[in-house]
Formats: sequence, structure tokens, C-alpha cells
Amino acid sequence: MFKLSNVLRQSLKMNDVSPDKERNNLKSSGNDDGSGKIKLQRSVSLLNGITIIIGCIIGSGIFVSPKGVHEHSGSVGLSMIIWIFGGLFAALGAYCYAELGTLIRKSGGDYAYITEAFGPFVGFIRLWIEAIVIRPCSATITALTFAKYALVPLFGDCQQVYAEPMLACCLLLIITLINCYSVRWATFIQDILTYAKIVALVLIIMTGLVMAFLTSSGSFDNIFHGTSNDAGEISLALYSGLFAYNGWNYLNFIVEELKNPKKNLPLAIAISCSLVTVIYCLTNLAFYAVISPKEFLEADATAMTFANKVYGSFAWIMPIFVAFATVGSCNGVILTASRLFFVGGREGQMPQALTLISLKYITPVPAVILTGLLSCVFLLLSSNIYSLINYIQIVNWLAISLAMLSLFQLRRKLPDAPRTIKVNLVFPFVFLVGCLFLVVVPIVAAPIDTIIGLGITFTSVPIYFLFIKHRPEVLSNFSSNVSVFMQKFFLAVPEEAEEELQMTTAVDDKID
Repeated sequence: MFKLSNVLRQSLKMNDVSPDKERNNLKSSGNDDGSGKIKLQRSVSLLNGITIIIGCIIGSGIFVSPKGVHEHSGSVGLSMIIWIFGGLFAALGAYCYAELGTLIRKSGGDYAYITEAFGPFVGFIRLWIEAIVIRPCSATITALTFAKYALVPLFGDCQQVYAEPMLACCLLLIITLINCYSVRWATFIQDILTYAKIVALVLIIMTGLVMAFLTSSGSFDNIFHGTSNDAGEISLALYSGLFAYNGWNYLNFIVEELKNPKKNLPLAIAISCSLVTVIYCLTNLAFYAVISPKEFLEADATAMTFANKVYGSFAWIMPIFVAFATVGSCNGVILTASRLFFVGGREGQMPQALTLISLKYITPVPAVILTGLLSCVFLLLSSNIYSLINYIQIVNWLAISLAMLSLFQLRRKLPDAPRTIKVNLVFPFVFLVGCLFLVVVPIVAAPIDTIIGLGITFTSVPIYFLFIKHRPEVLSNFSSNVSVFMQKFFLAVPEEAEEELQMTTAVDDKID
């Protein structure tokens, strides 16, 4: 880890602020833990953890995915089975991840686990997939959904080709600035928006239940009529449904900032996944109670169709509900994704500048900004939400399969390491088989999307060997120069190494 640059020291001196004095100021203002180290703080409580997971999961998915699930499944009955299965599948994955998260208590999630299990090359593939594709693309999808619904009260059903991506870009930039400013502000906003979106979905559920007794949409007359028996179509329906559950493993990416991770990580995962599954199933029942299967296929925005039929002149409140859901989800994605860049930089597999922490805000400002900018780049590549979903889901489940394999490898590599949670190996095996199914079957159903997704994934191989393993000296010098510039520009310093911030495993704790 490189030291604070001389240029920054001179800058601090000119302003009569020494590094020691700055640390004392940070300590007195509550931004440091009293150790005198510049590092990320454990400021995320159990409640914050629950709201972060719920906030990351409940976003654009519940408003975008119902149409995709119904379209590919072909019937109401199979759609509801897929929604229930999606929740159980996400909970199973989260249960397996709880063992990994409490064994290796380091930010970076899958990247940390795979690197520890299989080494830096395989770890970098996961880092590349998650940091460059999945997270930024997820934030883009969420921001586009926000823009689509936010513009409905102003323009009705008229599609806004330019206004939607512009509004989505504005949202991404605002959330990026908030996450640069303060972790506490980011988690506070996450808490408020999570409560608001749950209230909104509960209102939809209650309205749907009332309408089910008053009218009939015809959705429940023959619930399995039209059910698809094509494996490829069913897998695409699963993709849409599971996209709505994306985020169940995101708390693992900021475990260094979680208070008492041994206890709070598994608790937060269990509580949040259970709540989301119940809310999603009831919300879809509410949609079907009001919207007929034919209307489902014709609707561009399912929630707006629901609102127009139920709330009439008050249908404008639905975009507000969607805004709560999507803004909170987008905030959670950028908050957690930036830590992945941060950890990648710390491990030497991303530019050194991404390890810098702002002296004033104690946030990884360069990593946050890069996450926001990459999300904006995906706006230029495509504004088709369903194509973006297919791209990232193929890549996502391939990467999660690697993480599940790392659990088996770590059992072999660290057999005697004390584990807070030790799952029966049947569960990760079943989950791994499900992940592989989601990777293989869509190759036939959506070959173009599969080729694009895998193509993006395998670009990591030449990049690793050319720029990581055999990094040319000129690139190393350029990276150092950029780091110095970033230190001066953002008044930021690299994190000061501490034992708990290394590749921490339970076996290390036992030795200590």
C-alpha cells in the first residue's frame, strides 16, 4: 500500500492541517473509531443491514418483472409458482452465503470468497463480472424504471426516447453525490425509502384484496390455462422473477462496515429475504386480482395499469410509490458496488486510486464516482430494460455458481476453521445445480443475449494477463500518477492497513 503523497502533505501543511491533526478532528467528530487509522467505519447496524437488503431487492423488479414472468410462463398459476420459487431460491442462496460471509469477514462478497478459494485469476473474473457489468447495469435498469414511471403523469403513454435516459442519468448522479458525501446519509436515506416502499406495496396489496371481493378480472378462473411447457421459456420467466430478487447477497459486500457481522449478517439475511418473498407474492396476487392476463401482456407499466383501474384520477400516486422503490434500490446498488471497486483496488486488481478514502467524508469517493459513471455508460448502450436484464442475469448466475463452488473449496481448504454458520452441503449443491440450469438452458432460448453476456465475461481473461499479472511498467507508473492526482483533487488518502482489513477468516481469528 502506497503512502500519503508528499504533495498532499504539503497541501495539508499550507492549510495548517497536519495529518495527525486531521485524524484528531475526525476522531472528535465521530468519524473515526479512536485507533488513529483512516479506514471504513463499522457504522451499519442490524436494522440498517435489513433495510439495505430490502432496499436493494425491492426496486424496479417488482414493477418490471411481473409482465416478463407472465409472458414467458404463459399462465397465472405458473407465474405465482415462479414468484414463490424465486423467493425460496434466493433464501437458499442467502443461507449458503451466510456461511461464507461469517467465515471471510471482508468487504467484496463473492470476490473475496472466490479469491480465497481459487486464487487471484478466478477472483478477478468474478470482480470484472460484478463490478463492470452486473452492478452498474442493475443501477441503470433501476434508474430507467424510475424515469419511465416518473414521466407517466406528465406525458401519459407517450414514450419519451430522450427524456427517460436523461432523467435516469440525473438520478444516478444525485445518488452518487450522496454516497460520496456520507455513509450515514446514504444508509439514512436507504432506511427512509425502504419504509416508504414497504408502505406503498402494503397499500397495493390491501387495495388488490379489496378489489378481489368487489370485482373479477378473470385471472383466477383457470389459473393454469396457457401454461408454457418449453424449458427455455420457463427459464426466461425464472430470469425475470429472480431479477426482482437480486440484492439478497449485497450486504456481504460491505461486511467490514457492519457491526458484529457474525451475529447481524445471518439475521439480516433471514429477516429481509422472508419479508420480501411474502410481499412479492401478495403484490402479484393483488395485480392479478385487478388486471386480466390479456392486459398483463399489453401493459407497458404493470403498476400504472393497476393504478388506472383502481385509483382513477388518483393514479398519479403510483409513480411516487415506484420512485420510492427504485431510488432506494439504486442507492443500495451504488453503495455496495463501490465497495467492490474499493476492495479490488486494495488487492491490486483494480487501479490504486480506487482505494482512496476522503479525509473529510471517510468514504471511498473515487470508487463511488466510478460506479456512478459506469452506470451512466450503460444508458448509452441500451435503453431496453428486458435486454439488459437478460445480459446481466446470464452473467450473474454464472458468477454466483463460482461463489457456490468456493464454499466447497473452502470446506476442503479450511476444514478446521470455526464457522458461526455451517450449512449442510446438500443445500449449496442444490443451489449450484439451480444456478447451472439458469446458465445453460437460456443458451437455446436467448442465444444472442447469452453470447453478449459471455463475451463480456471472457474479456476479463486477456485483461487479467495483460494488465494485472504481467502489468507493464508504463501502466504502473500511470496508475501511480493518477493516484497522486486523485489524492490532491479529492483530498483523499489510501486506507491504512490493519489486521482486520486483510483477508480475514475465522481461522485467522483463532490464531490471533
